[in-house]
Amino acid sequence: MPVIEVKHITKDYGHGRGIFDVSFEIEKGEVFGFLGPNGAGKTTTIRHLMGFIQPDEGESYINGKDTWKSAALIKHDIGYLPGELAFPDNMTGDQFIKFMAEERQISDRSRTDELKELFELDTSEEIKEMSLGSKRKLAVVTAFMHNPNVLILDEPTSGLDPVMQERFIQFILNEKEKGKTILLSSHIFSEVEATCDRIAIIKDGVVVSIIEADHLKRNTNKAFKVEFSSFDDYEKFLKNTAFTISIKRPNQNQVKMNLTDEKMQQLFTELSEVKVNFISEIKITLEDYFMDFYDRKKSVSDGEEHLQYGLH
Repeated sequence: MPVIEVKHITKDYGHGRGIFDVSFEIEKGEVFGFLGPNGAGKTTTIRHLMGFIQPDEGESYINGKDTWKSAALIKHDIGYLPGELAFPDNMTGDQFIKFMAEERQISDRSRTDELKELFELDTSEEIKEMSLGSKRKLAVVTAFMHNPNVLILDEPTSGLDPVMQERFIQFILNEKEKGKTILLSSHIFSEVEATCDRIAIIKDGVVVSIIEADHLKRNTNKAFKVEFSSFDDYEKFLKNTAFTISIKRPNQNQVKMNLTDEKMQQLFTELSEVKVNFISEIKITLEDYFMDFYDRKKSVSDGEEHLQYGLH
């Protein structure tokens, strides 16, 4: 049985806002990435899993328990890191950790101390005086202090500096090795690529793709950049090519295109009709795959014509 199940969840707020027929499963020991820009529906889905809101349709389960009907019971089994942080007023970090430890009936504080040291967190100051990065570290410590087997992380590295972001990624990989089941919601491609076994892409409240990370790494699609010897060669190639050009740089006599290994011979045949300065391969990334699902708009800027992805 999957540890986390989301079955046809719909929450319609009107005017195209909400999530619609969202379904996915997460197996034990899997890190599952939930990838999309702000407003795509990631947090709304997570709020259903946490039992904060009731769906219009569908249901979700964690360890076989309905997340709405058994919300209070499930929370003891989960480490939850919210995207938007909210702490009690007039508490120090130490007082908040003590409060959370009592709530979870934690008597052994050794793991908490290890987490504080790992993330270099000073818990002596008042929370309201803490920087955003320190508040995020405090949220991380309290999410993991009871050593939960299921982790639900919403934009977990938001507010952390690059050093701490990298440390958090390594921490997640260590938790994965221990068999933890992790849902990681993010819009940071490098974070998702570094940690996740499978990745769901959500757009306008709909899951448009679920891909295995290994399949993406073995993808035979490739991107190539070509620079022509002259503007005449550049124009001649564009006029006669059978390929779709993703980026055009007329002021530099350059183009970029995506193609598979099978199309390589055709590309070189076309290029033999013109003069080129160079051709270079560019690795297809998760970001490239993700962008294929988002609206593209033609734009011209500084002599560069390209496809601009609408993410905002």
